[in-house]
Amino acid sequence: MPKTNQNGEPIRDELPETIKKSDRKAQTTFAQTYDSAMDEYGDAERAARTAYAQLKHTHEKVGDAWQEKEEYGDSDDRAESSRRDRGETAGGVDANASKEHLYDQAQELGIEGRSEMSKDELVEALEKESQRRTSGS
Repeated sequence: MPKTNQNGEPIRDELPETIKKSDRKAQTTFAQTYDSAMDEYGDAERAARTAYAQLKHTHEKVGDAWQEKEEYGDSDDRAESSRRDRGETAGGVDANASKEHLYDQAQELGIEGRSEMSKDELVEALEKESQRRTSGS
């Protein structure tokens, strides 16, 4: 099912819940990339993976929504790899962000013990909280 209408605008009812809760740019990026990938590959699962991979360059997952990143770029080891089976994914968390940025997000989400966490622990805690909030929506 296409994710954009004839004008290239996202069709909200066709978007995943976390994308619906995100800004217009995230919705458009996901929807247009998905539709383009469907035209190219003809496989919905592959199109969705491609759309999320593109979205992770411009947005990061904070809780159960995607927020625009300050800088365009890879979000984790898997995004940096040209192969899907290489590297770890951080589930949309921008693992390449600074520790300070990750701490600020943890504070925004009310993650306990954040001041004692290393950068890797902050990434893990943010990913876990994101999964928790997404599964509850």
